[in-house]
Amino acid sequence: MSDKTPEFSTLAVHAGAVPDPATGARATPIYQTTSFVFDDVEQAASLFGLQAFGNIYTRITNPTTAVLEERVATLEGGTAALAVASGHAAQLGVFHTLMMPGDEFIASTKLYGGSINQFNHAFKSFGWNVVWADPDDPGSFEAALSDKTKAIFIESLANPGGIVTDIEAIAAVANKAGVPLIVDNTLATPYLCRPFEYGADIVVHSLTKFLGGHGNSMGGIIVDGGKFDWTKSGKYPFLTEPRPEYNGIVIHETFGNFGFAIACRVLGLRDLGAAISPFNSFSIITGIETLPLRMRKHCDNALEVAKYLENHDKVEWVRYAGLASDPSHTLQQKYMPKGAGAVLTLGLKGGYEAGIALVSNVNLFSHLANIGDTKSLIIHPASTTHKQLSDEQKTQAGAGPQVVRLSIGIEDVSDIIADLEQAL
Repeated sequence: MSDKTPEFSTLAVHAGAVPDPATGARATPIYQTTSFVFDDVEQAASLFGLQAFGNIYTRITNPTTAVLEERVATLEGGTAALAVASGHAAQLGVFHTLMMPGDEFIASTKLYGGSINQFNHAFKSFGWNVVWADPDDPGSFEAALSDKTKAIFIESLANPGGIVTDIEAIAAVANKAGVPLIVDNTLATPYLCRPFEYGADIVVHSLTKFLGGHGNSMGGIIVDGGKFDWTKSGKYPFLTEPRPEYNGIVIHETFGNFGFAIACRVLGLRDLGAAISPFNSFSIITGIETLPLRMRKHCDNALEVAKYLENHDKVEWVRYAGLASDPSHTLQQKYMPKGAGAVLTLGLKGGYEAGIALVSNVNLFSHLANIGDTKSLIIHPASTTHKQLSDEQKTQAGAGPQVVRLSIGIEDVSDIIADLEQAL
């Protein structure tokens, strides 16, 4: 074995996995089982008491999913991870661990429409309140702080607007306030951006998108950065107070720099139940093996498409951080120098009706509510993913009436452009 630290592409193929010790299988097996047999009563007791690591029940742990968790944690540079059923489930798991009724968190206005909806409506059932801030103005996050603030939430690369968020500046606000910065890194992936390197404390992904990469499996993941001091403020009792269900264990004291991931698993996933299936974990592991190859092709294709659209007479504007003319280009060069991702938005001169017409006329593109597939995808957010928002919220989120979102696939770029040309 070499002493050299493996690089990203090697880790995308190998991290967390070894040949199966029972059979020698080189691919990670799908452990399609609900439960696991205990060695004896003592081992069972130690597992249930968090005194030993092992498998009890697939809702909480599974060997296939464990490989997925270690792989993503390694690629992100975190200490541990917890895979769950969807990106929304990952967000729920994070906030369930951090928040109590009446608490607040600050979130960027430029987020995926489903996250805006989750924060504005579903989270209110738990008594968790969101306060919105402008990612183009890091000072707005500081202005939104209160003694009830428990976290700050941003996207590294915003969906659908393609805006690059100044992670480091907002991390400084969170650090000064003594609250964790949560970064949704779904659009960028760790291949393009590693938020922990810029001060983030927790990273979440919808595994459904670029990490899985093939549009065939739902999943989400929480990655623990391992550096936040949970004891300093006394605001996070799940981590710093004795847990009665585990004989008085204090999770942060017991598990140290991966305590947050453990708390999300044994206090959140255990009871909320949003477990990922072993088959989906297997599919996403397989997808991650080609992540570097796919992301390079996604970025190359997207930049060519953005340049084409920027010069089209029916297009009023294009937002893609890879364009030298884009307002986010300087931040893209800092945070994502390998490329600006696969997702871009365009504003059509014909407004809402032109957006509807474009998605109706494409042939190669698939009109659906997803991103991060090998195939090129298209949607008109104002009539679909962001329809539940007010006109003002749609515009703030980068999903105004004239906006069309493209997720550029890995087809030949000449075919992608030809389809857009005939549709426009």
